[in-house]
Amino acid sequence: MQSAQQPVEPNLSRPESQAGDVRPPPGHGIPFGEATRVWAYVGLNSFGGPTGQIAVMHRVLVVERRWISEDRFLHALNYCMLLPGPEAMQLATYVGWLMHRTLGGLLAGVLFVLPGFVAILALSVAYTVYRDVSVVESLLFGLGAAVLAVVIEALIRIGKKVLHNGMMVAIAAASFLAIFFFHAPFPLIIVTAGLLGFIGDRFRPDLFAVLRFKSAEAGSIAQTFATDRADLSHTRPSVLGTLSTLAVWLTLWLTPVVALHLWLGAENVFATQSLFFSKAAAVTFGGAYAVLAYMAQQAVEVYGWLEAGEMLTGLGMAETTPGPLIQVVQFVGYMGAYRDPGTLSPFAAGVLASLLTTWVTFVPCFLWIFVGAPFMEHVRGNRAVTAALSTITAAVVGVILNLAVWFAVHTLFAAVEEVEWGVLHVLLPTWSTIDLPALGIAALASFLLLRRHWGMVPTLALCAALGVLWSLLEASG
Repeated sequence: MQSAQQPVEPNLSRPESQAGDVRPPPGHGIPFGEATRVWAYVGLNSFGGPTGQIAVMHRVLVVERRWISEDRFLHALNYCMLLPGPEAMQLATYVGWLMHRTLGGLLAGVLFVLPGFVAILALSVAYTVYRDVSVVESLLFGLGAAVLAVVIEALIRIGKKVLHNGMMVAIAAASFLAIFFFHAPFPLIIVTAGLLGFIGDRFRPDLFAVLRFKSAEAGSIAQTFATDRADLSHTRPSVLGTLSTLAVWLTLWLTPVVALHLWLGAENVFATQSLFFSKAAAVTFGGAYAVLAYMAQQAVEVYGWLEAGEMLTGLGMAETTPGPLIQVVQFVGYMGAYRDPGTLSPFAAGVLASLLTTWVTFVPCFLWIFVGAPFMEHVRGNRAVTAALSTITAAVVGVILNLAVWFAVHTLFAAVEEVEWGVLHVLLPTWSTIDLPALGIAALASFLLLRRHWGMVPTLALCAALGVLWSLLEASG
């Protein structure tokens, strides 16, 4: 009988996998065809936001397949948390790159995003075709009210990670005041917070380097994992490799942006969206919720691509479909181009905008991984970087609070006025226009998420059904 302390050799040589992949497997024994099926499974089951998505990957890659060790998985995750963009998608890209080089990273990243892209495109088309149908309006009413609770839950979750002392609380408060009352640019808040943490670490690291990353449990039984026994020579950094990778992915990212501006002009909706979402992709530290307030205010109040309630609808779509939450950019882009199609049909313009916004949002994610992955070991050990990330995350709490307030006043009140006193901007709802059914649904969703710990999908589904029920009661009464 095999000893419990003895390493167990995983059965990675599967005839059915190799039959569909004629190339010899790499040193770790994982055929590319088998990896394709696994990444497709991960992509189709990536519900529940980054926490749920990372849990799915951990179960499949570490526990079931044993392709990557616990230490290596968490090490990659910790690094992905340092980057702008969706950490779960970037973690998949990182592991895919680790096993099968650039092609493997592309495969993992694309299959992680593709199911959500297809689902949100179908929902976007359905929204513009059927939005005037009463049942659809009722569903979206309940969904929009529930999304407010989702944002509050994210605010609490992220706040618990970083608000460990008065300095972090002060940074979060200053961030909220700057963006809510003075409309300070989101990128400026992020850069300022990062510099504050980087400098503050030199004097009071105990106040600034407060984030604590996960690590594998000490004393766990040593096991043999596929990537541990392979010669991963492609993970060694080199100056030439870094420069060539940077050039390739910057070209892929920015060529459509430059071409659209030169061809159509800066005022064209496609050119505007390509530049706007490219900037958003570069500053999404702290996850999608961090940039949603900035995106929502710009898309609604500056560009007029969609209405405040429709932003909630798009967020609900992203919450209930597989893939990263930041995929909401696709709905925003679709609606903006649908309403300003130029010489195209509204449908064709919306589809092209969906493709464009997805491209400029996720191509940078591949750039961060393929360029930075070989150097992540060095960056992860840098305390000053941890301090900068800590202050950025604290600032993100203030930004998400702004998002929660902004969504609340537009969801719960029929009339909202923005009052300006010099550089000061204040949103003032008309209290007599409060929507009590929306308030009730939002309160129920908050109770289910925060107290009963329901999942995201069942909570949103119940609230959407309640929206339909309320509409039926109104119609019959």
